[in-house]
Amino acid sequence: MNKQELELIGDYHISTNVETPLLENAFVKSDQEKIESIQKYFAKIMEELGLDLSDDSLSGTPYRFAKMYVKELFYGLNPSNKPKLSTFENKYGYKKMLIEQNITIDSSCEHHFLPIVGHAHIAYIPNEKVIGLSKINRLVDYYSHRPQVQERLCMQILKDLQKTLDTQDVIVVINAKHLCVSSRGIKDKNSFTTTIEYSGVFEDVKCRNDFFGSLTSKLED
Repeated sequence: MNKQELELIGDYHISTNVETPLLENAFVKSDQEKIESIQKYFAKIMEELGLDLSDDSLSGTPYRFAKMYVKELFYGLNPSNKPKLSTFENKYGYKKMLIEQNITIDSSCEHHFLPIVGHAHIAYIPNEKVIGLSKINRLVDYYSHRPQVQERLCMQILKDLQKTLDTQDVIVVINAKHLCVSSRGIKDKNSFTTTIEYSGVFEDVKCRNDFFGSLTSKLED
């Protein structure tokens, strides 16, 4: 693939894989080993930019940067960091829609490593299992904290909830701003992106409209 084709993938925000592309040896090194390695490389990048790392303000930046990448921004790459999604028997027989909305999205574009910020709105219809509400938020946070494209993020959340809850009746909507659009390239400050993934009963337009209607009425309040 030539440079022009690689540029187009980034500018068009194309994903080439539903799963996050990872090397087979992605987790052989410890977090601390990764931090030490990234620290050295980022120091070289700063020097190439002409920055003086002997300055007190900059001297600790390579370490801070490396630690932030491994421990914070991209902690969701490591499966060992995945939150435990405790489910409970649906003893009270609740069979209507359950919605968790305005869940914070704090992610990064895998094409430019710039922030993706916004909100997720998720609903499911319980079958035999229900899940603690905070677990949905934690799952969104986990998948958000890795290099992402928005379509993939939407699908990863959907598929995980379907598996965890043993139901196809799930819908995921994400509204987000991409700084790779607002801070570079076209530099459009006002646009945002919406992605929608759903299955099961949400294939029915009435069920989807009930979901979106609930979001609208809440947002208007």
